[in-house]
Amino acid sequence: MAQEIEFGLDTFGDVTVDLQGKPVSQAQVLRNVAAEAVLADEVGLNFFGIGEHHRDDFAVSSPEVLLASIAAQTKNIHLGSAVTVLSSDDPIRVFQKFSTLDAVSNGRAEVIVGRGSFTESFPLFGFDLQDYEKLFEEKLDLFAHLVNGGPVSWQGTIRPPLQEQSVYPTVEGGKLKTWIGVGGSPQSVVRAAQYGLPLMLAIIGGDPLRFRPYVDLYHQALAQLELETLPIGQHSPGFIAETDDEAKNLMFPHYQVMHERIGRTRGWPPLTRAQFEHEAGPEGALFAGSPETVAQKLARSIHGLGISRFDLKYSLGTLPHEHLMSSIKLYGEVVVPRVRELLSEMAK
Repeated sequence: MAQEIEFGLDTFGDVTVDLQGKPVSQAQVLRNVAAEAVLADEVGLNFFGIGEHHRDDFAVSSPEVLLASIAAQTKNIHLGSAVTVLSSDDPIRVFQKFSTLDAVSNGRAEVIVGRGSFTESFPLFGFDLQDYEKLFEEKLDLFAHLVNGGPVSWQGTIRPPLQEQSVYPTVEGGKLKTWIGVGGSPQSVVRAAQYGLPLMLAIIGGDPLRFRPYVDLYHQALAQLELETLPIGQHSPGFIAETDDEAKNLMFPHYQVMHERIGRTRGWPPLTRAQFEHEAGPEGALFAGSPETVAQKLARSIHGLGISRFDLKYSLGTLPHEHLMSSIKLYGEVVVPRVRELLSEMAK
């Protein structure tokens, strides 16, 4: 079991501050994200994902362009989105951009499609939020046809039909690896199984083990559809430092600012230190602490859910780039080997 687990990183390209507390430009954030990806490759991580946003607190609006730049600077790490907001994009263009990324990276591209947790892309690109469900469902259906390869015939209500349409470039390795990102809806879990696509669970609060019923539901749906077992991944936030206190003390003020900024539009109450400590505790979804603390928590979640990949969402509000680099280094060089040891012991 331990040898089959993959470990990745996700970032939204949060606009950070420097070590003196001065805001960093969005351009510099993009350059910093590229440097973080290069380090992730150097320490042997399996995946680096970049999320898409269209706000002043996140620098990445075009993940594919940044990922192509990273592909030229890395050798082994797989590169993808986290997530691609398919509802407000063109599925054909998404496929073309990621099949191009797959070519220039020698087969290292992946895409995680989802609804996203922000809605600013809808008015920006001229979509009506009242069509939220229909846009995602039809665009996912079209994208699934494209991923399966060959000339595509498709008909829906959101665009003209396609008849034996070829889309280029084709994927050299056969099929573009595509995940469906899910936030906890049983319908979304079943939909991922129906399309025969791997499942990525976004677990950002509460005990990760409460998602076990969704894992079981996914396996049951695949079995009923007579489909082979497919990967399941977990995406959760976290930060690693030499000690628990150092990790939490460095992280909390930046995480609190991010929480309050997003919470203003969602009706969230301010984040207290006690709430933060609970989420960073043994049964919370915040993987923050020393390498040993995070490793123990990761092993519990991976073993308990039976997942095959864990992606640490390491960008946390305004937390400086230098601290993120240190966290990545500890994650790849200390935490991941330790988790593999723990999982091997659990498998005995």
